[in-house]
Amino acid sequence: MLSSVNFSDVTVIADLEAGIGTLTRLANEQVDVVLLVVEPTVKSLEVGARAAELAREKSLGRLIVIANRVRNQADLDAISSRLPGIEIVPVPHDPAIVEADRHGVAPLDSAPDAPAVRAVSKVAEDLLAAVKRS
Repeated sequence: MLSSVNFSDVTVIADLEAGIGTLTRLANEQVDVVLLVVEPTVKSLEVGARAAELAREKSLGRLIVIANRVRNQADLDAISSRLPGIEIVPVPHDPAIVEADRHGVAPLDSAPDAPAVRAVSKVAEDLLAAVKRS
């Protein structure tokens, strides 16, 4: 029964569709952490910048940019310059991810020590630790 649930003790993780549509429908201050996944491409960074601006306007909570498929420092610099002042977690381009996708398996299962898997796992561990502290 929902009336007996203390929602302050509930953790919900949602993987939302790409773009800003879902963010436009969220009420202000309704989210604790927003993980914004971008890639070092012009289109991705354009949408990412709009999403970051919207998340800030709505005070949606801590904003973390997951810089996906980073190949080099130039990629990371492009992301940092387009999304200044935001915590950025680089996730390297990793052939193990491509291979796992090719075989329809989770990278965590097929290559748990791959650099990209370790980067994403670290984000999850850090967020879990923050939830436990609060």
